[in-house]
Amino acid sequence: MIWDALTLQLGYNATLVTVGAALLGMAAGATGSFLFLGKRALVSDAISHATLPGVALAFVAMVALGGDGRALPGLLAGSALSAAAGLLCVSALTNRTRLSEDAAIGAVLSVFFGFGIVLLTVIQSMSSGRQAGLESFLLGSTAGMLWQDAMVIAIGGAVVLALVALLRRPMTMVAFDREFAAGAGMNVPRIELAMMGLALAITVVGLKIVGLILIVALLIIPAVAARFWTDRVGHVVILAGLVGGVAGYCGTALSATAPALPTGPIIVLVSFALFALSLVAAPNRGVLAAVLRHRRFQARVHVRQGLLALAQGQPIYEGLTLRLMRRRGLIRPDGVATDQGQAQAAAALRDERRWQALRSDPAHEEAAASYDGLTPLDDILTPDQLTALDEGLRPKEVP
Repeated sequence: MIWDALTLQLGYNATLVTVGAALLGMAAGATGSFLFLGKRALVSDAISHATLPGVALAFVAMVALGGDGRALPGLLAGSALSAAAGLLCVSALTNRTRLSEDAAIGAVLSVFFGFGIVLLTVIQSMSSGRQAGLESFLLGSTAGMLWQDAMVIAIGGAVVLALVALLRRPMTMVAFDREFAAGAGMNVPRIELAMMGLALAITVVGLKIVGLILIVALLIIPAVAARFWTDRVGHVVILAGLVGGVAGYCGTALSATAPALPTGPIIVLVSFALFALSLVAAPNRGVLAAVLRHRRFQARVHVRQGLLALAQGQPIYEGLTLRLMRRRGLIRPDGVATDQGQAQAAAALRDERRWQALRSDPAHEEAAASYDGLTPLDDILTPDQLTALDEGLRPKEVP
């Protein structure tokens, strides 16, 4: 069953929903990268929670006009207007009061979400609202989704993804340095508005699949996971899109294998699994890489101390030091230094004495501050500097 879902063999409608969720995930990951890099991740949370009153009011308005209150385009339009109002409130509180942005976001988020919950309670008491299914917008659900609904989500995700590719360069500059972007002649407010607009579009389009409570995870988790793998902004955006696409695809496919299983939580769990994999296995920033770097550093320290002990004729008692030096061919099993070990021990002792002289010479203050005690000084100082140090280490002739 799971294999059938992952290979899109559960029917045309399920296939369309899965592909739409993948496009949504790619667009959300790429868009969320700029929020994450610009340290504005909480803005997406405010946008998502501000959509709930719009969904409820759109339902009431469509029912009052004699239409189908569950029509997805109308609900998405209402959520977009409500989210835009929430963004304007955050902006007004931040720019016209002494409130910081996070405080303004907290206030707007809680008020809009509370208002939305009250409206949902009122709708449930209406005869036309008992079967509305608006609670699916909280956690997301693809059960009963129509072909037209899936097409709206797929097309919306594709359009946002195209806009992200088009606006990538200016949004990158604004996310990293607003002042520099303004000095370069860019219209920073418009670029920030476009960035927020894309986040709003992702939030609105993803309401039916992921839900307003969890859409922030699809915006931020892929970007955080991608950051572990690379230091380049362009690569972060691409990797975040891939992580979001995989999460949307796999999460929607897996949720289709069990009845009444909310799609949003499964997508978020898949996103978290990819984040956990990145956290552990990323080559430079991952936990495993950090552990390996620490162990290599420890090994270098042990070998360095062992070489200094050899050079000064002192015994080596540490078992790990002995094992490392034997493994590198520096000492024989009986503890006697090899020719290679003697040569490296002499070089280590010479560097140790050079370093002592280096630290006491103000002319080499910068080099002394950057020296880690393990790297050969030949890799840090010039031949002339080394010659001068060695001259100072030679014993003075007595007249």
